[in-house]
Amino acid sequence: MASPLDNPTWASLAGPHAHFAERRGRVLRYPDDVAPFLALPDDPGEQDWLDVAELAGPGATVVIAAATARPPSGWEVLDEIPGVQLVDDGVAATPDPEAVRLGPADVPEMLDLVERTQPGPFRTRTVELGTYLGIRRGGALVAMAGERLHPPGYTEISAVCTDPAHRGQGLATRLVLAVAAGIRERGEIPMMHAAASNTSAIRLYLSLGFVLRYRPDFVAVRVPLAVAA
Repeated sequence: MASPLDNPTWASLAGPHAHFAERRGRVLRYPDDVAPFLALPDDPGEQDWLDVAELAGPGATVVIAAATARPPSGWEVLDEIPGVQLVDDGVAATPDPEAVRLGPADVPEMLDLVERTQPGPFRTRTVELGTYLGIRRGGALVAMAGERLHPPGYTEISAVCTDPAHRGQGLATRLVLAVAAGIRERGEIPMMHAAASNTSAIRLYLSLGFVLRYRPDFVAVRVPLAVAA
């Protein structure tokens, strides 16, 4: 049987994140200020791609995350990043006494930290997708991690980053384990995605008890200026 992890963005927007979903036909996407991801069903056909064009608009760039869908002829693939999907297989999840809950008031600092560390897409409303935890030093946010995709029964840990001046202290590890603890408390399974080229992060996550499930791609596609119906 298919797993929600096979198409996690669509499973999230059709399930626990349905309140975020912008929809046309079977095509779903997050609002642009929440996340850049668009999702197609497992078996996309010609009508689904027409719906992508209608939903996104001519010339728009859409990001199809962790799925097998590929655009039809005439659609430009701007980038294709090989990735890995990792799933909890004995992670020693534990709360962290120094971790603080981050919310909308913290977004300017979160965006600044993301800009300096480049952990992946993070927008002004990404914090609404789930629990985000941070560690502060001298009042400044120096590390964070949080929840992004939410396919039924699972939650993705994302935006794991540490200020360069505070690396080597294990802050990212502590936050991943703390976010995982909150996911486990809800009876769900922590999971993660990473670029296949980010070997140091993948080694860390494997050492924490995550295992490789499969190797999805993250594809950025430009909608044609004119799409034949």
